[in-house]
Amino acid sequence: MEPVEERFLRYVRINTQSCAGQEAIPSTACQWDLANMLVEELRALGVEDASVDEHCYVMGHIPANLPEGATAPAIGFISHMDTATETSGECVNPRIVENYQGGPIVINEELGMVLDEEHFPTLAKHIGDDLIVTDGTTLLGADNKAGVAEIMSLVEYLHENPDTPHGPLSIGFTPDEEVGRGADLFDVEKFGAELAYTVDGGELGELEYENFNAASAVVKITGKVVHPGSAKNRMRNAALLACEFAALLPATEIPATTEGREGFFHLGSIEGDVATATLDYIIRDHDRERFEERKRIMEQAAALMNARYGCECVELSITDQYYNMKEQILPHMELVDLAREAMEDTGIEPLIIAVRGGTDGARLSYMGLPCPNLCAGCEYAHGPFEHCSVQALQKISNMLVALVQKFVKPVA
Repeated sequence: MEPVEERFLRYVRINTQSCAGQEAIPSTACQWDLANMLVEELRALGVEDASVDEHCYVMGHIPANLPEGATAPAIGFISHMDTATETSGECVNPRIVENYQGGPIVINEELGMVLDEEHFPTLAKHIGDDLIVTDGTTLLGADNKAGVAEIMSLVEYLHENPDTPHGPLSIGFTPDEEVGRGADLFDVEKFGAELAYTVDGGELGELEYENFNAASAVVKITGKVVHPGSAKNRMRNAALLACEFAALLPATEIPATTEGREGFFHLGSIEGDVATATLDYIIRDHDRERFEERKRIMEQAAALMNARYGCECVELSITDQYYNMKEQILPHMELVDLAREAMEDTGIEPLIIAVRGGTDGARLSYMGLPCPNLCAGCEYAHGPFEHCSVQALQKISNMLVALVQKFVKPVA
């Protein structure tokens, strides 16, 4: 078998960065490069129906291989191909720090960029591991090419070990997850699974069946332009009103001051001048009631601004993105229980957490495909300090092999 880390290194060198604000799916043409490669590799590994559709969704199916008298449900595994938008994903140049023994790792001396345990405490868990790091100028792409590589290693293992018992398996790779559209055109019926997992989590052992409820909010402010010399009681500076709106939201309920199940308002961007200004927010909370309250807080802020200035100068648009998958997973807790067992059987300590984010699985769970999230081994994603452990990639690949066998049951 090809080592999973070699697959991973091959995939991360392909730029698949998505782009927000595009109508088309995929949002970038470069995502086709990895999609087409994966289809070829799947077919070479015996997945005869592997294909990519007109929107860059890759799917394939592996028929059941069950002993006589056994049964198993159709299980799916899904990862996304695109990488995040905050840091360049072009010309990724990874390197491996072999047998890490602690202490700082200089990832880019010229830029003064260092990985150290003070700022990245999970490094302490990787003593003796081989760490894959960036050169400091790009992200790594372990979110989520680690998941892609691990699923492909599962496919290769089953191809080379035809005696391994398993039920029907569905394999899926999606575009545009990082811009919130990975499930938009996902064909659940074509995928054909009864239950599924996304392999898109963080550090080794993460097992997630709770996530944020999520919405995006766009605030558009219209000013009144008057010459500064005669502006008294006439000018309405949209840029200043934007700052005023932001100040109306709770100052301590932002990503930099929250953790665990604490929700937040996140101002992703702000731009403007005297005439117009725009603020882009995301709203997050695990608790559905508190999530709805956060939306009301923003609505009240907009109403207050409009009342204060006596006009409709503030326009607020809120769009729900996804919801906490927990209520969809609870009727199917065997997904979580069997994943925990598979982790323990392969030497992984399960770490069940409420993810402070979302995955394709959150939306797919509400589309009729219960879909908790498994670790992929990625740590500190979306930036140049992203890294992962070779040993984590290997263990997760082994865990997936163990997991598909957990669903095989003798007929009563």
